[in-house]
Amino acid sequence: MAQKSEEDDKVRLDKWLWAARFYKTRALAKAAIEGGKVHCRGERCKPGKEPRIGDEFVIRSGFEERTVVVQALSIVRRGAPQAQTLYAETLASIAKREEAAAQRKAGALGVSTDGKPSKKQRRDLFKFRGSSNDD
Repeated sequence: MAQKSEEDDKVRLDKWLWAARFYKTRALAKAAIEGGKVHCRGERCKPGKEPRIGDEFVIRSGFEERTVVVQALSIVRRGAPQAQTLYAETLASIAKREEAAAQRKAGALGVSTDGKPSKKQRRDLFKFRGSSNDD
């Protein structure tokens, strides 16, 4: 049993992200880290980085960006309730995510998907692009 705690002290970042259930597989976690979606202290990380308790990571996944503080280390993937004990999301991060979700839900990004454009909207689009609609 003493060996297990020693192993948990030296855990790779990709393994920790997988164990904390941010990504479904270690390969996805590694790809996200290499793609610049995980930052520590404003800098990109490497998959082999060893997270320490108290480290703060910014993790982007899709539309969401989370700022989490490492609470515990683990190399074992367990259920979601146990995985949530490995980190604590900052209050500012939670507020920012909820605000962004509300804006997306309200359609505040300026993208309306009410169906295909009307004839007038198509004419305006062609005029904007500078092409003729005789095609």
